[in-house]
Amino acid sequence: QVQLVESGGGLVQVGDSLRLSCATSGRTFSGYAMGWFRQAPGKDREFVAIISGAIGRTDYADSVKGRFTISRDNAKNTVYLQMNSLKAEDTAVYYCAADSNYYKLLESSSSGTYWGQGTQVTVSS
Repeated sequence: QVQLVESGGGLVQVGDSLRLSCATSGRTFSGYAMGWFRQAPGKDREFVAIISGAIGRTDYADSVKGRFTISRDNAKNTVYLQMNSLKAEDTAVYYCAADSNYYKLLESSSSGTYWGQGTQVTVSS
């Protein structure tokens, strides 16, 4: 079992930066791919960013490339999402996720994915 707790959300202005954190507990953190997803009101949950466990390979949604950076600290069992140049359309609840399979997490196709409770990010114009 893996427990995920997100933090760092809040209300910011367009163009501001914010860093989300996801602290994990449970099984070996470095063995899991970690991802960030988001869900805006009235929309489906969508992929934002992912990072692999060992070598730190990353992938991003086109909408956040060049603005968001995902990173992890395996010693602290924590994954981060640095969000720069925030836009109003980035407003959503952001969820942290963990899965032992990188590609299944990327595609949200695994029934074995662990999810956090989410943290609200609101970007005001």
